[in-house]
Amino acid sequence: MSVATIESHPALLAPFGILLASIAIFPLILKHHWERHYAKLCASLAVITCGYYILRLHASDRVIHAMAEFGSFIVVIGALFVVAGGIHLHIPRPSSPLTNALLLFGGSVLATLIGTIAASTLLIRPWLHINRSRFQPMHLAFFIFTVSNLGGLLLPTGPPLILGYLKGIPFLWTALHCWQQWLTAMSGLLLIFIPLDIISWRRTAHDSALSGESRFLCHGKWNFIVLFALLLVIVFIPNGFRELVLIALAAISYYLTPRRIFEANGFRWEPLLEVGWIFLGIFGTMIPVLDYVELHAGNFHPVTDAEFYWSTGVLSSVLDNAPSYLTFLALALSLDHFDINSAREVALFAVTHPQRLAAISVAATLFGGLTYIGNSPNLLVRAIAQSRDSPCPGFLSYIVKYAFPILLPVLGLTALVSFRH
Repeated sequence: MSVATIESHPALLAPFGILLASIAIFPLILKHHWERHYAKLCASLAVITCGYYILRLHASDRVIHAMAEFGSFIVVIGALFVVAGGIHLHIPRPSSPLTNALLLFGGSVLATLIGTIAASTLLIRPWLHINRSRFQPMHLAFFIFTVSNLGGLLLPTGPPLILGYLKGIPFLWTALHCWQQWLTAMSGLLLIFIPLDIISWRRTAHDSALSGESRFLCHGKWNFIVLFALLLVIVFIPNGFRELVLIALAAISYYLTPRRIFEANGFRWEPLLEVGWIFLGIFGTMIPVLDYVELHAGNFHPVTDAEFYWSTGVLSSVLDNAPSYLTFLALALSLDHFDINSAREVALFAVTHPQRLAAISVAATLFGGLTYIGNSPNLLVRAIAQSRDSPCPGFLSYIVKYAFPILLPVLGLTALVSFRH
């Protein structure tokens, strides 16, 4: 089926819109019903879209491709979730603005090395623990901004930048060309976070007494080796065989890790199941949306680096940032007659158009933090926090109270500093 067919079936875009609206609204007005039935809704919308593609449009190849991507996605998420859950970090210091700022900064650096999914899963529990006496939705939002999204900018250790690496962009390219944008965004976020956290800390300082073990402890250290092995598998082993190796490594880690470590982490399967059902709906209903974007990509006509930055970013905030990154990377390459399927030409484009590639890379990575669905670790972190009864902003509250007034100005500052010409 040609993607042009989507023009004759605009109603196919509706399930994706219904899913986004449901995620945003139902947890607010029908919280208990949503918790009981969200899996059915996600699966139903995906079945409606995929069924129409198979039975009416005879485009089963598109559905098979999307479901294969979903399968690979959930195996990667699940493997990292399980292995990171087998590492228990105990930070003895009580929460303070300085401690929190250092953890956010260090977490972003760690995410650069092991990927945002692994770092988010590993650090969200100690983050919740040290702030347990005064945890606020603000703390979750800044963790998502810095660790779950900004941490993915410097190295292609996870989506979306790993897709560019697989297409031919050198492994260290973003570290060499995007470190200024990383530093600008990190500095801006910490300068906003520290005063807000000082206010919170002063209100609850009497409740922050140190208790329990007084030393820094790390149980399950050997799982760091498994995390590194998972990263190597994700980067170097092709699809198909990759998923089998990931499942095997995760299973070995799970069965060899003492139960007490999982218990200390409050490890549960519910966060992974919630992310799995929601992204099943997203991957299934997103098929016609991606077809529509592909069909109309040429109509966007971004010319300047700033236009590529904002176009890539807006799309990455409402769709999964990986296909958004590939869409605009392919568009940028085509404008200069480069072929995205040629590793040599992609590498040459990285040399001849560094600012344009930086604009696409920075936007696809950072704008994923504007919504919960913009980047997969966002929902996973929120689900883990909810499973531990921590206060979390809802879908709309996250956007209105935190993403737009805090993250969006920082993204604008990054554009002003780096992509204004």
